[in-house]
Amino acid sequence: MAQTTATKKKDSDRENTPQADEQLYDQTFDDRSLDDLTDEELVTAHLSGRPGAFQELFGRYRDRLVHFVIRKTGDPDRAQDLVQEAFIRVTRHLHRFDTTKKFSTWVYTIASNLSKNELRNRSRSPLVLFQRLTSNWDEDHRPLQFEDSSTQPDDLFNKRYIKKLVEDTVQELPEHHRLVFRLRELEGKSYEEIAEITGVNLGTVKSRLHRARNSFAQKIEPYLN
Repeated sequence: MAQTTATKKKDSDRENTPQADEQLYDQTFDDRSLDDLTDEELVTAHLSGRPGAFQELFGRYRDRLVHFVIRKTGDPDRAQDLVQEAFIRVTRHLHRFDTTKKFSTWVYTIASNLSKNELRNRSRSPLVLFQRLTSNWDEDHRPLQFEDSSTQPDDLFNKRYIKKLVEDTVQELPEHHRLVFRLRELEGKSYEEIAEITGVNLGTVKSRLHRARNSFAQKIEPYLN
């Protein structure tokens, strides 16, 4: 009798092992296509090693999150980077995600926090101060195209001063940084357009622009404070 009880206990313990959970997962999910699974089931499937589960999650939310971040930040190009960063954080912490909660709420919260950080960082940047000073000069928001017949003398003087200051500062940048800075900040070109014009890949454009912005901000900051 004691032996029978011990055997039953062993069987019960075996049923509660991770291997048993995997078998339950296999029976529950493997015969269903990925697009039939809920977000939370996809998380479980990915953590259990099912190929394509995370790609399915990414595909479901990528475009929606990009639009969401654009509405938050107003920058379509930067939104792509922030959504990429959001999913990097998802992969890093997915093993701690509570599948009784909504995955959508979690991933949108991550994207929202990244957007807030982006706006906070922008507000501290000297480059943003410069952009604020020049944002209403013309309808295209291009600082080097701003004078018109209705401009008041004092405003015209200030704008001409800023224009010269910008030109002088941009001229101090290395040539390959100067070009991408002009195309993006002064002419409003997209990253893709800049890549086509300069003949370099998108990653190089972003890297050069990041360095150019930092350099420009450091050089112009003393004149704007």
